[in-house]
Amino acid sequence: MMKLELKMEKPAKNQAIKSASTIALSYLIGGFIPLFPYIVFSSSKSGFLVSCIVTILALIVFGFFKSKMTGQPLLKGTLKVATTGIVAATAAFLLAKVVS
Repeated sequence: MMKLELKMEKPAKNQAIKSASTIALSYLIGGFIPLFPYIVFSSSKSGFLVSCIVTILALIVFGFFKSKMTGQPLLKGTLKVATTGIVAATAAFLLAKVVS
């Protein structure tokens, strides 16, 4: 199916470990970015504010590099990634507020 319908080649066997390691490292770093300000600041309000700012900046940087790597227009791709991340974070925050 991959070759006939999607015109994709069969993945290399030695690529699985590299892909899994890359994904795991990305999740660790990506998850640590918004949590780091809570470690640095003693006040949870300060930690939350700095966490929001740092996360938005990280989304902008990630969106920029993703756009460069995929050949998308830089501004459009950057804003798409940042907006998607901000909307997802806001939804998660509001859902947590409703549940608690």
